[in-house]
Amino acid sequence: MTDERLQQHGKLTARAAIASVSMALFLLALKTYAAWSTGSVAMLGSLADTGFDVMASLLTLYGVKLASTPADRDHRFGHGKAEALVALAQVALIAVSATGILWRAIDRLRTGGTTADPELGVGVSLVAIAATFLLLAYQRRIIARTGSVAITADNIHYQSDLLLNGSVIVALALESWGGLRGADPVLGVLIALWLARGAWQSSSHAIDQLMDREWPEEKRQRFVQLANRQRGFRGIHDLRTRTSGAHDFAQFHVWVDPDMTIAEAHEIVEAAEDNLHAAFPGAEVLIHLDPEGRIDRAGQHDERLRETPET
Repeated sequence: MTDERLQQHGKLTARAAIASVSMALFLLALKTYAAWSTGSVAMLGSLADTGFDVMASLLTLYGVKLASTPADRDHRFGHGKAEALVALAQVALIAVSATGILWRAIDRLRTGGTTADPELGVGVSLVAIAATFLLLAYQRRIIARTGSVAITADNIHYQSDLLLNGSVIVALALESWGGLRGADPVLGVLIALWLARGAWQSSSHAIDQLMDREWPEEKRQRFVQLANRQRGFRGIHDLRTRTSGAHDFAQFHVWVDPDMTIAEAHEIVEAAEDNLHAAFPGAEVLIHLDPEGRIDRAGQHDERLRETPET
């Protein structure tokens, strides 16, 4: 990517991120007033989700910025795991929010009470849905031009917000106009559980990165198949992979002709690294050469990691 294209890419994704944060701040103010005026537990859950939208966006921006910092003397493998640490911080905040909403909903079910001014709550939720639709449309335009993974993830997140705002409308309508007492706190419980589910999924992904979990099997097999097709390679083994933020790492041993010179081996490895980098952009690949047939002690204890060319 040229400097000009990189600069343009940065401007477009920054605009999309600013639009996301700006809309979240607007909805935060609007829903704060609505939750205070109506006393709706469902609206309180929607308010909490919007509040964490703001915090998540700001934390993510910080985490991505830190994760993109080049490797330095103290962090030779870069700062990619900063994204996972930020994700865990978000999970902690969401868990606290879900617990508070659940407690409030259970208290409403136990003591009773009615929701005030449902028209305001429905109106605010309709505004939130309309604003979210506009943001999603804008994000899709940016994604089409940049292919940004970060904006794509944000787009998916805001798609789920449509469901959340819709559930607030349903809760207010059922309790205030449908005569179903308790509908609002019941929806509040469901929203709290939905937030907890999202926190669990986010924590699982973050922990996988912090624990250096292997790549998904499909991605790993694509790498193996490509590596085995490289000129001069006679089979690979001891493949190890991991992901840190936006950076992938792969290392493996490869069998080559025992009579090959150092210069020839170097040329083959350089060509293989170029091909693997082209197929897996941004991945750091480390290749160790072994004379054909030799298996290091580490490889003898893990047959699962031994890969051979397709026949």
